[in-house]
Amino acid sequence: MFYPLQHNPSIKPDNVNPLIDNVSTITLTQPDKPLRRDAERNRQRILDAARELFAERGLGITLNDIAHHAGVGVGTVYRRFPDKTLLIEQLFEQRLEDLVAVASRALDDADAWHGLKTFLRQALELQANDRGVKDLITASTDGLDRVAKIRDRLLPIGLELVRRAQEAGQIRSDIAAPDLPVIQLMLSTLIDASRDVSPDLWRRYLGIITRGLSAHPDQEPELETAPLAPDQVDHVMSFLKPARR
Repeated sequence: MFYPLQHNPSIKPDNVNPLIDNVSTITLTQPDKPLRRDAERNRQRILDAARELFAERGLGITLNDIAHHAGVGVGTVYRRFPDKTLLIEQLFEQRLEDLVAVASRALDDADAWHGLKTFLRQALELQANDRGVKDLITASTDGLDRVAKIRDRLLPIGLELVRRAQEAGQIRSDIAAPDLPVIQLMLSTLIDASRDVSPDLWRRYLGIITRGLSAHPDQEPELETAPLAPDQVDHVMSFLKPARR
């Protein structure tokens, strides 16, 4: 968990033109347009920097970290995003659109089973390559609202992906669309647990699961990732131990 940073009134936003106080003397002429372009450019730099840092280090970073990585003044970040929660919400919306795009491309695949497997793989790759993805979804008390947004956007596509695969006789008849997010939750936990010892381990277990989903498991390819060594199993399992109080 994190605690949202509060606005610090002692930090002055940079690039403020003192002449702007006299609004009545300003007309909508050329000088006003570069300011809007500059503001949008800074906003995008902040979002890009936050996305890169969240991917590398998770959500524990501060707005000061983001300002330094973006190459802008701290005041600029606070002016655009006075609370880190606002920045997280913006990045969540971007990631949600990424997931919807992945699901939509899978739905366009002429091979229904290939499309379904591709959706599962690419959705998990988003998290494997970005430490902040799961945190973006579950962070703070807004986590349930974010999960609901994902469900509302993705469940109709998941229903169609499963329906098409079953209609083609490629997936077991007892599989349902709500099974997909649970599978992703299982494997997303494994991604976090094995990241330091075997970053691609989730691919092995995705292969095992897709064999279980398939109506023709003997036609599925060999597992592409080696199993863990015994000492690595201990490391992964220790990730699941509850924290001491």
